[in-house]
Amino acid sequence: MIAVRFLVRSQAGMAEEIMAALKDVVPPSRALAGVISFDIGRDVTDPDVFIATEVFEDREALDRQESLPEVVRALGVLEQAINGEPEATIFRISSTEPYGD
Repeated sequence: MIAVRFLVRSQAGMAEEIMAALKDVVPPSRALAGVISFDIGRDVTDPDVFIATEVFEDREALDRQESLPEVVRALGVLEQAINGEPEATIFRISSTEPYGD
């Protein structure tokens, strides 16, 4: 299993454009085989920061998700609208358990 944390910071005045592009990515990503969960939100302390938390069965599922046309389009928007480099971390998970057990 693979988890990805992806964070971007919007340039001034570009947050709504980023929001629209990222919103289009969510439904097809969640519907894709091998995607366990896929969520994008905003930092509650900074509305210019967007954070995606994604969990995939394997690297092949991640690669399929990254090749979706909606993702390709959103990455094009991000190239023009973010401030600085994106932060992305991949976590390789060997086991999981329900929280609180």
